[in-house]
Amino acid sequence: MLSCCGRRLLHVLGLSFPLLTRRPLFLCPHRLMKPLVVFVLGGPGAGKGTQCARIVEEMDHTMAANAQKNKFLIDGFPRNQDNLQGWNKTMDGKADVSFVLFFDCNNEICIERCLERGKSSGRSDDNRESLEKRIQTYLQSTKPIIDLYEEMGKVKKIDASKSVDEVFDEVVKIFDKEG
Repeated sequence: MLSCCGRRLLHVLGLSFPLLTRRPLFLCPHRLMKPLVVFVLGGPGAGKGTQCARIVEEMDHTMAANAQKNKFLIDGFPRNQDNLQGWNKTMDGKADVSFVLFFDCNNEICIERCLERGKSSGRSDDNRESLEKRIQTYLQSTKPIIDLYEEMGKVKKIDASKSVDEVFDEVVKIFDKEG
C-alpha cells in the first residue's frame, strides 16, 4: 500500500495502479517514454524551493517548445534511506532519475538565510535551535543519499552560497546541457 505522499507522487508522474492489475498505467497515452525525474537536494536554507520555482518557469517554456524534453522536479526527496528504498520499490522501471541537483551551501549561510526567512515566513522551525537539528538530520540522513548518487555520476553540484540569480544561471547551464 502506498503512502499518501507516494500516491501524490505517482499522480504527479501521471501513473496510477488499478486495483486489479497492480501494473502502472500511463494516464497520458501520447507519452511513450518513461518520465525523467530530477531530485533536488540540499540542506535547509540552501535555496531548493526558491530555485525550483524558477526552474519550473524555464521548464514550462522548454516543454512548450519541445514536448519530448520533459522532466519532473522532486524538491527535497529522497531525504533518507527509507525514502530511497520506497522510490526504488515503487518506481523501478516506471521512471528514470536523470540526475540529482545538489545545492551545496555552508551550514552557517543556510542558518542565516532561514533565520531571515523566519522573520516573515511564520515557520516555527525557522529558529537557530531547530535549524541546527535540521542540519544534523540532513547531514546524517540526506547527505549519504547525495553521496550515493555522486558515486553513480548523477549529481550536478551547484555552489548555492551565491546570489539567487547567480545560482539560477548555473541551474540553467545544467538543464541546457542535460537536455
